[in-house]
Amino acid sequence: METLPAPTVIPTAPRDVHAAARRAHKIVTRRALVSAGASVVPVPGLDIAVDIGLYMSLVEDINTEFGLTPAQIERLSPKARALVFRAITLAGPTLVGRVLTREAVVAGLKLVGVRLTAKQATRWVPVAGQVVAATLSFTAIKILGDRHVQDCVRVAGAFVDLNPPPRR
Repeated sequence: METLPAPTVIPTAPRDVHAAARRAHKIVTRRALVSAGASVVPVPGLDIAVDIGLYMSLVEDINTEFGLTPAQIERLSPKARALVFRAITLAGPTLVGRVLTREAVVAGLKLVGVRLTAKQATRWVPVAGQVVAATLSFTAIKILGDRHVQDCVRVAGAFVDLNPPPRR
């Protein structure tokens, strides 16, 4: 996987939030392509293991792009940290700013569980089944990743709204 530079602060202007979102969407697309490629390999269970690993690292990398990993939040000033936690609360239940657990990953994958089940069934049909499995795998990771990017955009946007720049 690619190594990302870790920003030290959450975006403080709308243009920074949008720039982080663009970078994060590119990461999501690359990971979804990796997931699609893994689903073509005819080893039982490999694609699910790859999807779980990809999803865990994807959430962490998206959080990093927005300055919203637990470690990054911890380095903020107490005032900024309180504003970030308020923004996270306003966004609702997300994986933003949280340490990933196995349960959280499984809950996320259950959101696209029907696609993953269909992928397992179709992969045994020669050629066409593998194409369908790859498409379903790509779509599942893309949906989960894009949803997490939107969660991060909501949190970062709320932080920007709660923390306006000082007037000059």
